[in-house]
Amino acid sequence: MLFPPDIELPPPIHDMGIRNLGDTLTLAIAWEPSQEILVVFDTGSPLSRILTRLYLEVCPAARSLCFDEVPPEEVFSAFDRMARGDLVILIQSTSFRLSTFRIRVELFRRGLKVVEHPHLARMTGPSIPLYLESLAYDPSRLRPLGNRLKLAVAAAKSGTVVSGNGSTLVCNGPFEPASLNVGDYSATKNVGGQFPIGEVFTEAKNLESVEGQMVVFAYADRNFTMVMPERPILLTIAKGQVVRSEDAPREFEEILEQIRHDEGGTVWLREWGFGLNKAFSPTRSVPDVGTFERMNGLHFSLGAKHQIYPKPGFRRKDGRHHVDIFIDAKSIVLGDRTVFRDGDWIDAPNDLHTGN
Repeated sequence: MLFPPDIELPPPIHDMGIRNLGDTLTLAIAWEPSQEILVVFDTGSPLSRILTRLYLEVCPAARSLCFDEVPPEEVFSAFDRMARGDLVILIQSTSFRLSTFRIRVELFRRGLKVVEHPHLARMTGPSIPLYLESLAYDPSRLRPLGNRLKLAVAAAKSGTVVSGNGSTLVCNGPFEPASLNVGDYSATKNVGGQFPIGEVFTEAKNLESVEGQMVVFAYADRNFTMVMPERPILLTIAKGQVVRSEDAPREFEEILEQIRHDEGGTVWLREWGFGLNKAFSPTRSVPDVGTFERMNGLHFSLGAKHQIYPKPGFRRKDGRHHVDIFIDAKSIVLGDRTVFRDGDWIDAPNDLHTGN
């Protein structure tokens, strides 16, 4: 049973959504008509209803299940009838739970492709067309740019971030191997993940090698919702840890206090996230942090928690916090290569140059 057509999209937005979802399925996921599609959705938010309707327009032969209306056994039964390489699309106002494990992990274990859209209830009003725009997929930009950044990270013996006010943050050492989220699954075991996409991430091999200052224009609150304070926050980092925050609202200070309380008195700076999605910028944002972290620019994570890069002396069970902060970056230099300047990544290979 589907929802009533209670939300009408203006034709340009509707057509953009159809085009972007179609490109996601054919260009990123490499879905073929011979492969079955199952859409599991709820009706708990405007955006979940819109995405469901658009997907079923793009793929009229797809099967669909309303998560709110069927028992878990019926959902698992639908998964059981699918073959390896088939596609499951998860459209969630919050996040579906069928057991102690995340559904996406279970679907990957079965060899199924997955497109997951979580936490859609956080995005309403003007966020809806912006979210649909962020689903655009241009492999001719994302894949080469992602791979160039990965190579630049691998070659860099240092990194420098200059904020808009001239503050400088420096990594005085190499980086961990970069991970890509650019819609190229040719070399990966699993196909798909959380959408929208567009990110390259790494972190310092030696966390204590990071020193300096940076300007934070937004951060994630305790509900994983974007907060843009009235005044930017100036963070000072010493030996990879936050040692000072200036002009920070009380809520942000409380987040730092909670991290220190739970993680041995320190606030580590960990992930360096290079977002590549041009739909998002400091002036074009959505409330959901998991979506906005694809922003065309730079974010870091605060706290010891990071599942990708184990570090000596860091026990996974002790890392409780991963709080995203978003940086007013004027330029980013990896080694001797400027890779980001004046609000955008330097796309063309010949434009990656030494110095600022």
